[in-house]
Amino acid sequence: MRRLVLAGSGSGVGKTSIAAGLMLRMGRKVQPFKVGPDFIDPMFHAMAAGRPSRNLDSFMMEPEVMREHFRWACGDADLALIEGVRGLYDGLTSTEDTGSTAEIAKMLDAPVVLVINARSLAKSAAAVALGFKQLDPGVRVAGVILNNVSGERHRRKATEAVEQLAKLPVLGAVERGRSLPERHLGLVTVEEQGDLERTKDDLKALVEDVDLEMLLEISETAPDMDVRQEPVFPSGRSGVKVAVPRDRSFCFYYQENLESLERAGADLRFFRPTDGDGLPEADLYYLGGGYPEEHLDALSSNRDFLDGLRAAASDGKAIYAECGGLMALCAHIDAGKRGDMAGVFPCSAVLTSRRQGLSYVRAVGTADNPFFPGSPVRGHEFHYSHLTPLPHGPFGYAVERGTGIDGHHDGLMFRRTLGSYMHQHALSRLDWGKRLLEAAER
Repeated sequence: MRRLVLAGSGSGVGKTSIAAGLMLRMGRKVQPFKVGPDFIDPMFHAMAAGRPSRNLDSFMMEPEVMREHFRWACGDADLALIEGVRGLYDGLTSTEDTGSTAEIAKMLDAPVVLVINARSLAKSAAAVALGFKQLDPGVRVAGVILNNVSGERHRRKATEAVEQLAKLPVLGAVERGRSLPERHLGLVTVEEQGDLERTKDDLKALVEDVDLEMLLEISETAPDMDVRQEPVFPSGRSGVKVAVPRDRSFCFYYQENLESLERAGADLRFFRPTDGDGLPEADLYYLGGGYPEEHLDALSSNRDFLDGLRAAASDGKAIYAECGGLMALCAHIDAGKRGDMAGVFPCSAVLTSRRQGLSYVRAVGTADNPFFPGSPVRGHEFHYSHLTPLPHGPFGYAVERGTGIDGHHDGLMFRRTLGSYMHQHALSRLDWGKRLLEAAER
């Protein structure tokens, strides 16, 4: 199985734009992956490759589960292209591998192509490349792509330096100033890019200088790996109807979470409340994260959706909400202006300019948690909002690592509604979908 890690010398070096551009140029079956907890970068992968991108994370996933899932996901692909997170060696601690791209590269025995921000670097680009190449002999850095070059002379000097001094081939270079727009949680999402065909053309043009043949040759140096025929999630038969809002406001869903629910027997029903869809009849409501604060007028005017959520919560229906979903269950969202929300929880979600939570999370479900009572869970959080007035519970999780709602707890509860800042990945516990459906059936 051909496989390759596209890593970076740090954050913000253009990995996602380059990865998506390469997928668009390849014209073959590329299975995309993203290292670490991320929703937005995989959207660009999926747009470019025409198939879902999948996350690989050594904190949330057991190594063997992750490898088996990787083998299954690559079953009909010609190449696995794995985009890294942050810098190649950056992980949970300053000296260990957990949570890093380097650890994933070693777990999958995959060669690495390093994207270097070459702005104002020539000979120094070789020092960067050489340091990454030599820091860990177990990581096979096999080539370099230079980003942010200012012209042909800069390109030539930096390329000569890396190839002659670091003894690494330069696969190509990307000109300065050609990147995708960003905002507070990362890149502006695919759905909000505007002219999608133009975005695709721009991404392909971005990497027109990259040598695809050399890239494939590097991917072929990975040792053989057999594919897996069956997914890792257990199957079940329940028929539980699960309504999932999926649009510009609610777009942060791991593909595996949806697959876990389907494998457990769920009947998934997607709808678009930001575009006016009302709340469908269902046994379980799964509200993902996203950008509800960016679409306050559209959401707050959709009373069928919001009043329906409040009625469903009062009736004791199962509602599982993460981050943006939690915000929609509050009385208001304050983001420069105030928008009325469902009012299940009597507090406001207030947007700030400072990040309120960015961490891997380890927590334990409380005894009355409707989905994970008494169970350890792992996840992640990334949010710029906090709740005010600060709620005093009841909470569904005792947080051992992370911020949550008040630094010690997460998962605000009302009857069988649970809203948390934590995002869980279904591969962190293979009964994830089964647990949600069992809660809906009780």
